[in-house]
Amino acid sequence: MNLLADLADLRQQCQTWRAQGLTVALVPTMGFLHAGHLSLFDHARGLADRLVVSIFVNPTQFGPNEDLDRYPRDLPRDLELARAHGVDLVFAPEAGAMYAPDHATWVDVPELGRGLCGASRPGHFRGVCTVVAKLFGLVRPDVAVFGEKDWQQLAILGRMTRDLELGVTIVGRPIFREPDGLAMSSRNVYLTPDERASAPAIRQGLLLVQQAVRGGEVDAAKLGLMFRSHLAEKLPMARVDYADFVHPEALTPVARVDAPTLLAVAVFLGSVRLIDNILLEV
Repeated sequence: MNLLADLADLRQQCQTWRAQGLTVALVPTMGFLHAGHLSLFDHARGLADRLVVSIFVNPTQFGPNEDLDRYPRDLPRDLELARAHGVDLVFAPEAGAMYAPDHATWVDVPELGRGLCGASRPGHFRGVCTVVAKLFGLVRPDVAVFGEKDWQQLAILGRMTRDLELGVTIVGRPIFREPDGLAMSSRNVYLTPDERASAPAIRQGLLLVQQAVRGGEVDAAKLGLMFRSHLAEKLPMARVDYADFVHPEALTPVARVDAPTLLAVAVFLGSVRLIDNILLEV
C-alpha cells in the first residue's frame, strides 16, 4: 500500500493506472476509521482494479464553533486498517496542500443543502462539495463510494456529479451499525458512558415510526411527534436538532408518507451531534 501526501504524486499515480487500462475506486474519509468505513472499502475493492482512500479532516466543512480541532485522529491505526482491507493508496494531505492561501473557488448545490444538516451547519456542504470535487479532479475515479448515514451528503454529491458531468459513478452503501443499533460514527467516542448506553433510542425511534407507517399512518406531523415523544421518554437528555420527512432525492419536505420518504434526524447528546435516517416504504 502506498501513502502519499503530495497532490502531484497522487495525480501521477492515478494517471499511470489509467494508462495501464486499470479502473480506480475512491472512498473519501476524514479518518479515525471504524467498521463502517471498512465496509465501504470492502465494497469498493470489488468495483475497480485499484482502490484509493483519502484521509483528510477537511477544514472548510467545519463551522467556527464546531469540532475541527478536537476531531479524532489516528493516522497510524488508520493505515493499518486500510492495508488490511486491500487499499492500494492512501492520500493523506495537509490542509495547506489542499487549499492554497489564495484559494477562491467553491462548489455548492444550494437547493439540496438548505434543509436538514445544511440549516444548522451553513457552509458545510459547500466545503464537502469543494473537497470532493478536488479529489475527483486529482484521482479521476471511475466510482466513488459513500455511506448512507450522511444521506443528504450523498444526494448532494450525486447531484453535483451529474450536473457537472464529472463522469464518476456514485455508490451509496447502507448504514453500518453497532450491535445495539447505534449508527457508527467517529464522533461516538465523545459520548459519555451514560450517553452511549442510551443513544440506541434514536434508532429505536426510527423503527417505531417505520412500524406506524406500515400500520397505515401517513401523516408526517403525527409521525414526527411520535419520534419526538419517544426520545423525550427514552432519551430525555437529548436535544433534537431536526426530525424531518423529505423526498429521498430532492430532499424537499413531505407532509404525507404516501410514497418512499426519508426520515432524517439529528440529535445532540451533550456536545455530540448524532445523525441517522430511515427510508420509509409505503
